[in-house]
Amino acid sequence: MRRFVWRLQRVLEIRANEEQIKKTELLKLTQRLTEKRSELLIQKRILNEMIAALAKMEPHKRLIEQELFLKCSTTSDDLIGQLKKQIRQLEIEQSDRIAEVLKLRRFREGLEKLREQAKMKFMKEQEKLEQKELDETAAIRFAREMEQAEY
Repeated sequence: MRRFVWRLQRVLEIRANEEQIKKTELLKLTQRLTEKRSELLIQKRILNEMIAALAKMEPHKRLIEQELFLKCSTTSDDLIGQLKKQIRQLEIEQSDRIAEVLKLRRFREGLEKLREQAKMKFMKEQEKLEQKELDETAAIRFAREMEQAEY
């Protein structure tokens, strides 16, 4: 019996590799996004803790500390703004990568279905050829037996 060979097998392998690469890139991007979100939460927590600490201070000490806090808070606010901007950019990039991965997956799955259909067709054709060959062999054997029976 002949071996099944599908012409588009190489294309399927390339697409599967592309999908795997895109998944890896998406994973790395998601990790970066998670790191940025953690960084943002840490910065917000630091600000909240500083505010809570200021609230607990005595009024005359609080004024000096508040002045220092306000100077530092502008820097923290800028950092928080940058982190939010980076997070938005990473989220947009992540959604684009997800769309790419899904597109590649659908294409790969379509190729796999085509491969399965081609394989089923091949198997049916091979079964038909084998059956035809068996029928011919049986017909030849029958004809020989009939011929020898006549002698």
